[in-house]
Amino acid sequence: MASIFRKTATKPLPANAEIITHKGERYARWKDRKGKTSTAPLTTGRDGSDRIVLESGTYTAKYRDGQGVVREVATGCRTKDGASSVLRELTGRAEKVKSQILTPAEDRIADHQGALLSDHIAQYIDHQTAKELNPVRINNTRSRLNRVAADCGFARLSDVSASAFERWLLDRQGEDMSAGTRNGYREAWVGFANWCVKTSRMLGNPLSHVPKANAKADCRRKRRAMTEDELGKFLDAARRRPLIDAMTIRRGPNKGQAIAKLSDRRRTELERLGRERALIYKAYLLTGLRKSELGSLTVAQLELDAPMPFAVLEVADDKSRQGADIPLRPDLADDLRKWLDAKLAEWQSAAKGQGEVLPDELPPDTPVFNVPKGLLRILNRDLKFAGIPKQDDRGRTVDIHALRHSFGTHLSKGGVAPRVAQAAMRHSSIDLTMNVYTDPRLLDVHGALDALPTLSLGEQPNCQPAQVRATGTDDVTARQFAPAFAPKTDNRCKPLSIVDNSDDSPSDTKNDENPEKTSVSQGLSQSGRLDLNQRPLRPERSALPG
Repeated sequence: MASIFRKTATKPLPANAEIITHKGERYARWKDRKGKTSTAPLTTGRDGSDRIVLESGTYTAKYRDGQGVVREVATGCRTKDGASSVLRELTGRAEKVKSQILTPAEDRIADHQGALLSDHIAQYIDHQTAKELNPVRINNTRSRLNRVAADCGFARLSDVSASAFERWLLDRQGEDMSAGTRNGYREAWVGFANWCVKTSRMLGNPLSHVPKANAKADCRRKRRAMTEDELGKFLDAARRRPLIDAMTIRRGPNKGQAIAKLSDRRRTELERLGRERALIYKAYLLTGLRKSELGSLTVAQLELDAPMPFAVLEVADDKSRQGADIPLRPDLADDLRKWLDAKLAEWQSAAKGQGEVLPDELPPDTPVFNVPKGLLRILNRDLKFAGIPKQDDRGRTVDIHALRHSFGTHLSKGGVAPRVAQAAMRHSSIDLTMNVYTDPRLLDVHGALDALPTLSLGEQPNCQPAQVRATGTDDVTARQFAPAFAPKTDNRCKPLSIVDNSDDSPSDTKNDENPEKTSVSQGLSQSGRLDLNQRPLRPERSALPG
């Protein structure tokens, strides 16, 4: 049954081909683009036309595998002896499967060992694309796999080894590549090897025991959260800077003075730009959205008139590819409503100037914000204008993603339960919320010490705990169930404002009138919580049968 042969295929007769007859067989002879003369036998196609018969340059092996299935395998050999050697290996494996020396799974894995590693990588990238992963992540994975394969000389799956990969990582460490980046390369290759195991391309993952680098000890980008005072200055600077920059003289005796004259139209454009930037920052700080997620929001995704306003984050735009409803605090929802009304007015004005029909509402696919690509550069200038240092005394910086850190930190500082903060941050792990996105410098750790009991080293302390408890004045219920470091009702964070004291400034009077009524969606504006039904806890009758 086993044999080797060259596969054939037919193609249309070349336009300049000459038909000749040799020993009773018809052949076509023609010259290719390089002037080389080629000859091939002729056959008749289904439509009755002449077609040339082309033969493959390599041999194909045909045999019956260990499970009795007839298979054709490309040997890649141009000589008959080489192809026969490959066929003997294939039939030998089939005999081992029949004799139960090899399992069918091990036999299938052997088939993949000869394929080029680049082919496996391409199929793995197709797998990630089919899963609809983030395109940026897919491109990073492709580039990292190809770079390591080229540097380590991995041509086939059988070449992949942990020792070579570890040496490559050590070389990159010597070139001062950060631990986080090295871990990214490790993650890409471990994931690829795991996929190879699942698809019966490898028996096991040879890279699973490659150690991870200590990213905490070699953190190159340490972010910090901004304080409430800094947030207020930051938003104010973002709103005012575009206009002031345009009015500032750059040279001459009046250098540095904001006295340049601008047209009313230009002034309006700059004021609008400043308001948009400040509103973008405020949306970051009060929603925790990432840059790409905020930039993906359209008018149709905002539910501003709902009882509890929210924004719909589509599955394709969510980093976790799950989608989410993002709560919007009332003052942010009011700012967004005014912003969209102003946008609609601009559209109507433009339509009126062109003699077109005035639109009643914005198109559903209209982006809420124009998030610029150079937002980090703009943020750095806004920080400088506000007098906020880019780095603190510990080298931690403020960048776009640090606004998300500020969101998480102020949730914790405001007394929001860790599980609720995790849900607001849309994290899969509460450890990520508490340890990475919470800045301990802004937490009242010193005040938490007041919850500890008073310990005296004297023989006759001024206050006898037993006597105090006997009088009932030690407030045991509050001591046990309301620790001293719990947030107070008068310990509210300042509301974030992006406008000056003009008449159109948004005000959150509803929150001021009811400071005790706080919901999770109110976020930073009211962080204190008050139990309006405080009472001592007493033993309750059990509902379970005795």
